[in-house]
Amino acid sequence: MKISRNLAFLMTILFCLAVATGAQDSKKETQLRTVRGTVSDKSDDPIPGSVVFLKNLRTNGVRSNFADDKGEYRFSGLDPNADYEVHAEFEGAKSPVRSVTSLDSRKEIVINLRIDRKKS
Repeated sequence: MKISRNLAFLMTILFCLAVATGAQDSKKETQLRTVRGTVSDKSDDPIPGSVVFLKNLRTNGVRSNFADDKGEYRFSGLDPNADYEVHAEFEGAKSPVRSVTSLDSRKEIVINLRIDRKKS
């Protein structure tokens, strides 16, 4: 009987640890941020295939992504304690650099980028 009591106690402790760990993981996940938006030209026409760059100013790491056929881009799983810079490029033209600050507490940040394409 003593063994079964010890086993029940041990199982209870393991269960509590599993619940606490799962709660911490979900808390971390809910804190992560997303930056998304659309890349367009001066006429508000989307620019599919443009390259969007996201730079973490704390680590200097750069991520890139292509805008889809609607000109939309998305970066997920971002550290809420870091500042970022984002810009887009297409055929040698570049959008202005936009900033995302860690002081902004929104979980999803929408930044639309505009590239001034020169018509030939």
